[in-house]
Amino acid sequence: MTNKYIFLLLGGLLSAICAFQKGIPPVGETGGLDAKVDSLLALMTLDEKIGQMTLFTSDWDVTGPTLREGYKDDIRAGKTGAIFNAHTAAYNHELQRIAVEETRLGIPLLFGYDVIHGYKTIFPVSLGEAASWDMEAIEKSARVAAEEATAAGLHWTFAPMVDIARDPRWGRISEGAGEDVFYGKKVAAARVKGFQGGDLSAANTLLACAKHYAAYGAVQAGRDYHTVDISERVLRETYLPPFKAAVDAGVGSFMTSFNELNGVPATGNKHLLTDILRNEWHFKGFVVTDYTSINEMVPHGIAADEKAAGELALKAGVDMDMQGAVFYNFLKKSIAEGKVSVEQVDVAVRRILKIKYELGLFDDPYRYGDPELEKKVILSAAHLEAARDVARKSFVLLKNQDRTLPLSKGLKTVAVIGPLADSKKDLLGSWHAAGNAEDCVTLLAGLREKLGAASTVLFAEGCKTLGRSKDGFAEAVNAAKRADAVILAVGETRGLSGEAASRSMIGLPGVQLDLVKELVAICRQADKPLAVVLMNGRPLAIPWLAENAPAILETWFAGTQGGHAIADVLFGDYNPSGKLPATFPRNVGQVPIYYCMKNTGRPMDPKNKYTSKYLDVPNSPQFPFGFGLSYTSFDYSPVLVDKTVFGRNDKLKVSVRVTNSGSYDGEEVVQLYVRDLVGSVTRPVRELKGFEKIFLKKGETREVEFTLRAEDLAFYTRDMSFKAEAGDFEIFVGGNSDAENSAKVELR
Repeated sequence: MTNKYIFLLLGGLLSAICAFQKGIPPVGETGGLDAKVDSLLALMTLDEKIGQMTLFTSDWDVTGPTLREGYKDDIRAGKTGAIFNAHTAAYNHELQRIAVEETRLGIPLLFGYDVIHGYKTIFPVSLGEAASWDMEAIEKSARVAAEEATAAGLHWTFAPMVDIARDPRWGRISEGAGEDVFYGKKVAAARVKGFQGGDLSAANTLLACAKHYAAYGAVQAGRDYHTVDISERVLRETYLPPFKAAVDAGVGSFMTSFNELNGVPATGNKHLLTDILRNEWHFKGFVVTDYTSINEMVPHGIAADEKAAGELALKAGVDMDMQGAVFYNFLKKSIAEGKVSVEQVDVAVRRILKIKYELGLFDDPYRYGDPELEKKVILSAAHLEAARDVARKSFVLLKNQDRTLPLSKGLKTVAVIGPLADSKKDLLGSWHAAGNAEDCVTLLAGLREKLGAASTVLFAEGCKTLGRSKDGFAEAVNAAKRADAVILAVGETRGLSGEAASRSMIGLPGVQLDLVKELVAICRQADKPLAVVLMNGRPLAIPWLAENAPAILETWFAGTQGGHAIADVLFGDYNPSGKLPATFPRNVGQVPIYYCMKNTGRPMDPKNKYTSKYLDVPNSPQFPFGFGLSYTSFDYSPVLVDKTVFGRNDKLKVSVRVTNSGSYDGEEVVQLYVRDLVGSVTRPVRELKGFEKIFLKKGETREVEFTLRAEDLAFYTRDMSFKAEAGDFEIFVGGNSDAENSAKVELR
């Protein structure tokens, strides 16, 4: 018998014995799950119940401002029912052993971790994955992350982040799917499905957590942890739908956001946590706070002290306190004072225990940690290939003047220049879980492997990503002059986007732009190709690059296999097909800027000063939502509709014929947008209502058909009822949100 099976057998046997001795009902006993949870709840003391509502970090990893010593003693005392930042099969097995064998009731721990875009095999940051517009690829990424994380003893991930984000200054835009509601719903569902699979009790499925609930992406000035002030209409139209999509996909947990909403912090907001989440949406899982967000209601000014903050949170609908120890320290006293009730505690604990049962932890608390499987699946060849494939699909070709790309593999000398060209750690991006920089393939390494001994690959850093020194410029210029082509990797360090990484200026930091200008001038004079490779976690303001660089490839932070994936695209082994999930502004003064804004009573007219426009820059963005080029070209036929007038019970068929008119096989994301011309309240200039990613061989034509129903045109009307209104609509179909190919229809 292998060590693996001995490990699993002993774990299962011990857990069964402990459960039997302590009177815990196993799932297989007669009676439903609710009865089993209630039976266990009846055995628990108040201290043990509060322990189930308490989540503490281990000392294995640090993802916030505090670290609590003595968490193992808390496990032994039954004062914590969940641990985060603990991972690897052996480590978590030992902590689970303490919980199961050294506590009165032996209730298993729930282990959580920020597995956002990979566990050890790191995929592109979430915004990059969203740029693929490929739901199968996005789901596959989450599935690989779940397989690796569960083998390493984890049960729960604090993902997906489904916040709509329309301000690129906000660093956490990197963690979500961008600016669009319709698209955000699709991505939310795909990620939940990828993490949780079809059966939560399977040992390779990871409990998902929809975050940050809610409207965190609307923080004022794009500054993390800041205030949110939006109407109920905007909340329901823009920021809630992806969370509802996560509920519909079966997500098992929610995380509250740090921000306030209508004057009440989300962690104490009963309207969000009970009225909407529980009563309207019928969510059955549990709600966990973000890191110390109960405590933070004191500086918010909504609670006089942490005890009062804990009472507010419990009454609002919070079930578990992450790291703040507020329930741990004060909840028992609050009950004694009559400020909250044992019944309210029981409701929260019941939700948490039910998830533990559904995960199969009472059948076998050790089922998710398997040392042999851990070695087998982590960084496996299949997972690395998946990471490479998703990375390629995430890249967006922003510019390709005179067909600069793809580069020829026959080039004798290639100069690879820039502070990010050989940076392993930056490929990981923010929230890279247990990802190791040493496992990453840099752009330089990927190009050298791609080109082999037949080509000479020169490298010069040129400058640092940050700082003002130009000492490396001379070496970079020399390399560019010696080369037949130049590849320039610039952008952000991984720490310049993500949590607590808001930026007031979103151009290239440091002296990188100065380096780009020198190299572009040299290559232009010598008539040699130059391609800029961007690495970043947010939309950047790059007006000079957009105007002057011959080719620009947006690669985000591409993950473990980033260098191979970028090399595949630069040299034509993969035709880029990504599309922007968020608008790129011309400068930060345009922010917020997004494609589905509303019109004004004075729309922009360049001939009339007294209309809505800037004096110094066009209203239009640098690159619009949905934009992305290909090495080939796609032609669209006029938009066809099967009827120009349709009723509320009808299906409207919308179709176009798309032809690959270029010289390469390639993929195109066909996008459908709708404009409601007149409504009882003002409507956006257009809204995404459908998309399909298709592959066409060169010269091939394919018809793409969409179906629209009245409910697809519904919105919150003047009286806040959600319905479609009769009237005229314009339907646009094309390759980005600026498509002008359209047809008009009427809903009666």
